[in-house]
Amino acid sequence: MSLSRIKTNDEVVVIRGKDKGKRGRVLRVLRAKNRVVVEGVNTVIRHLKRNPQNPQAGGRQERSAPIHISNVMPWSDADGKAVRVNSDGIGREKHRITSSGKVLSAAGKAKEKKAQRRKAKGSEDDE
Repeated sequence: MSLSRIKTNDEVVVIRGKDKGKRGRVLRVLRAKNRVVVEGVNTVIRHLKRNPQNPQAGGRQERSAPIHISNVMPWSDADGKAVRVNSDGIGREKHRITSSGKVLSAAGKAKEKKAQRRKAKGSEDDE
């Protein structure tokens, strides 16, 4: 499986379209449609009808709509600009690396979950 260049909770900058230049956090990645939902970018107004299943009253709700993944680039705080990302296997793991050679993040949240499970298992063994 290839390593995605943009992941949930990444900070990105819009490089094309009506919101060009805006930065925001990725809320969702829709891989099947090659789209991302970025916080505060491409906002649309949804008109909601009042109904018993909807706990909110009806009305207008502003939300972020998906934009194509090619219209955003990852933002690197270390470089202070939008960067292109390559993947590189360092050891047994894949990393997202900027063109300047800095690692954006390790591949996936599985590593974090595994560490939490080990920590929880270790605390159970101590008892």
